[in-house]
Amino acid sequence: MKLIPVGIDIAKTVMHVHYVDEGTGEVVNKPIKRAAFLEHFTNRSPCLIGMEACGGAHHWARQLVKMGHQVKLMPGEFVKAFNIRNKNDAADARAIWLAVQQPSKEVAIKTEMQQAMLALHRMREHLVKFRTMQMNGLRGLLSEFGEVSAKGRASLDRAIPDILARIAERLPAVLIDTLREQWNSLTKLDEQISAIERRMREWKKDDHEVKAISEIPGVGLLTATAAVAMIGDAKVFKSGREFAAWAGLVPRQTGSGGRVRLHGISKRGDTYLRTLLIHGARSVLINAKEPGAWVEQLKSRRHTNVVIVALANKIARTIWAVLAHNRPYQKEYVSTKPA
Repeated sequence: MKLIPVGIDIAKTVMHVHYVDEGTGEVVNKPIKRAAFLEHFTNRSPCLIGMEACGGAHHWARQLVKMGHQVKLMPGEFVKAFNIRNKNDAADARAIWLAVQQPSKEVAIKTEMQQAMLALHRMREHLVKFRTMQMNGLRGLLSEFGEVSAKGRASLDRAIPDILARIAERLPAVLIDTLREQWNSLTKLDEQISAIERRMREWKKDDHEVKAISEIPGVGLLTATAAVAMIGDAKVFKSGREFAAWAGLVPRQTGSGGRVRLHGISKRGDTYLRTLLIHGARSVLINAKEPGAWVEQLKSRRHTNVVIVALANKIARTIWAVLAHNRPYQKEYVSTKPA
């Protein structure tokens, strides 16, 4: 059965829909209120619905799939190429309608559990950033009164009691009390971050995929939970190389006339996941007693940062292999092409 292509530009309150009526051939491009959005598709024959993979897209995709429709989530960069003229909701819906009919790599629809885990990661990331901002703010304020402390949380915790005691002799008590409150609030942020990590560890116990990839060197709690939640369905990617390219860990290419030039990594995909993979690779390179012959050979002829990114690429491919083939990690496993 041929599915009717439909392009939807989603928003907070008004969705814009674009499709061609199968019976009359009329081009339909109209706004639909959020409350009536699902009702519009309830009694329709199965459609191929295209949407940009943005905020709220996974929720609407799950609801539409339950109604029997096929939903294709696409990256915004892919859809952008089909928006020919003005940038507005109607033009975006038409661009999505054109894009959904083209062969492309679709974004896997995430489950609510996967989105919940990503929400924990985002909240933890925000708390870590706010804690760093709080520390830097304290150090900056104290430097205004001639008190300079070394970088880092441990240095600040060691120095700040003596600093507050010294400046209390010449500054008003209201300022000293406020500075002390700000310093104590760092402990509260530590407790909130620890609580989120504890909930992640509880999820890890119940998820066999997270436990499986946690056995890979360089993959810790944060990387394992983030990777499983972001990938969704690993079989969406044809190979580990494709997944590494999706994560932005392969060289960016330019060229013409048959000559291809390779540059630094493309940095496409999710910055957070790529950062975790690179930090994991760095920890392996620093702490592993025997990182392996491949790493040692690469270190002899490449800069350390290049080796780290190459190892992160290898970790990403290993994660995909473990998830896609549903088998445990084997340290000495050698991949062979099927006959």
